Amino acid sequence: MQKIVITICSINYLAQAKTLGDSLLKHNPDYQFLIGLVDRLDQSAIEKSQLPNYPLIELHTIGIEDLDQMCAKYNITELNTAVKPFFLEYVYATYADAEIVHYFDPDIIVYQPLTIIEDALKTNSLFLTPHITSPYPDENRPQERDHLNTGIFNLGYLGTRRTENTAKFLTWWKDRLRDHCYIDLANGMFVDQIWTNFAPVFYDDVYVSRHLGLNMAYWNLHERSITNDQEPYEINGNTPLIFFHFSGYSPENPSEISKYQNRYTFQEKGDVASLFDFYAQALIKNGHHEYKKYPCFYIKPEVVVPRKRFLRVRKYLSLPFRLIIDFIDRVKL
Repeated sequence: MQKIVITICSINYLAQAKTLGDSLLKHNPDYQFLIGLVDRLDQSAIEKSQLPNYPLIELHTIGIEDLDQMCAKYNITELNTAVKPFFLEYVYATYADAEIVHYFDPDIIVYQPLTIIEDALKTNSLFLTPHITSPYPDENRPQERDHLNTGIFNLGYLGTRRTENTAKFLTWWKDRLRDHCYIDLANGMFVDQIWTNFAPVFYDDVYVSRHLGLNMAYWNLHERSITNDQEPYEINGNTPLIFFHFSGYSPENPSEISKYQNRYTFQEKGDVASLFDFYAQALIKNGHHEYKKYPCFYIKPEVVVPRKRFLRVRKYLSLPFRLIIDFIDRVKL
């Protein structure tokens, strides 16, 4: 049985992807690690010798028929998430022996074998992790209402097994993300995540895990603490840490846990400080400062409206109001 993990990123995130792959294979040597690249190597100045020693699957090679249209309407965050089910389907089609395929965001480190997930997938098609398993204690960010906007489940991780229901789910998910993968909270969209709220309803073999060691991240630090000083790490004294998601963290701002939260600093959550220190060092060692210099091929240049054109449009838009005012003034006379 072949087991695969795929991540998705652009060239500027290859340090994160390599760090993920190294940690995965350290604890799960029976896995194959793939990188879905939302970028074009033939359009980049990067040298082949600079690329990580993992298979890279470029987006334009996986056969998305309307890829140009998707690239035209989505920003880079939306595009990276919209292509997720397409990459998963491609892996199943290309690797005929693959029975288990996990998706991980590149900004994750794996600390243990993925046995607990594999056991659940023996009798289920999909494996989901909720952002939180208990209420927040205060009004700091994030809040439960934030997850109502962005999704109950965090799709930085998704586990799948080769089944008929997985194929149906990926087909349905692809159909939704082709046209509805925007960051548009007012219209009920937050990239790929909100759609998977339906997964446990539409399919009867979806496993929702409340294991505290899966997908630990800034959004659930209120309920999870690291209670020992070295690997294997434990959460709350009795739960092994399987993987940690460093969402919103940047080595350029090492004192901030995540740009998406304001509940904790490292002074208040010193238990996770060593994890972040190691992660920052690993990213730098794996080329973060070099990779981040490369622009993504799919990032659309910002359209700047010339000021003269703006002033001309404003002038003509105001003409009807001027005519009305002139007419009123003439009537008064």
